[in-house]
Amino acid sequence: MIFKGNAWVFKDNIDTDVIIPARYLTTTDPKELASHCMEDLDPDFSVKVKEGDIIVAGNNFGCGSSREHAPLAIKSSGISCVVASSFARIFYRNSINIGLSILECEDCIKNIKTGDVLEINTDMGIISNVTTGETFKARPFPEFIKNIINAGGLLNYAQEVGGNA
Repeated sequence: MIFKGNAWVFKDNIDTDVIIPARYLTTTDPKELASHCMEDLDPDFSVKVKEGDIIVAGNNFGCGSSREHAPLAIKSSGISCVVASSFARIFYRNSINIGLSILECEDCIKNIKTGDVLEINTDMGIISNVTTGETFKARPFPEFIKNIINAGGLLNYAQEVGGNA
């Protein structure tokens, strides 16, 4: 898959309480969650983010509680992909389960600024900063994980595979 959008850069240790504050966990409605995504860091994030934009973050993105609401809020806000130096393991798995594309790349956080235009080829693991002309390499997912993400998440994938058995 290829994504192109503006970068939103966040620091290290962005936890799930920052991605979607606990006070909004009374709903699982994706649109409602999206309207509060990242609001404690940037109260206007949900109105400024555009479909296809990309989050770039430092180490340990998605740490904290294991709530599935966090990647759902990000995906529902229009973010097409999250690139981070590293992810908390439960966030990583929850992202795959809901079909949110994520890539690990240490160099991106050092070289990308909020507002830079990025183009990402997730199949190749190529992250291009269109604004600066720099290119970065991330390790692409194995084929079975690509299939889960491309299906829109684990449940959709299981239905596709189960329906073809």
